[in-house]
Amino acid sequence: MFLASPLIRHVSRPDATLQRFMQAATNAAQQPLQDFQVNYTDDATTLAVDVPGLRRDQLQLRIEDNMVHLHSVEGAPRQVRRSWELPHEIDAAASSAKLDLGVLTLTLQRTKPVDKTVTLNIE
Repeated sequence: MFLASPLIRHVSRPDATLQRFMQAATNAAQQPLQDFQVNYTDDATTLAVDVPGLRRDQLQLRIEDNMVHLHSVEGAPRQVRRSWELPHEIDAAASSAKLDLGVLTLTLQRTKPVDKTVTLNIE
């Protein structure tokens, strides 16, 4: 016959390491995966976006002031819809986009300030 010892109830506080692990796992699950990289220079912002499995004709890019909007077209094998707000306005005419091996690289030139100074002749 098996004799059971009295049930001992022991409630302990979880270990601090376990708490940190659980917090990190919870935060990681709530944050979206980073599928892009951003690099800033004085003249431009370079944005590299992972878009594996998509061709040039399956992507649409739109620039408005300091906003960049990227989305895949209907019927593309993978749906992408992303937007970024840059800390500067973009000179779309001087910017470029290149798709190579599933990575879309955008070189977004900063808009240069326009000198609106006017010189008047004194008569």
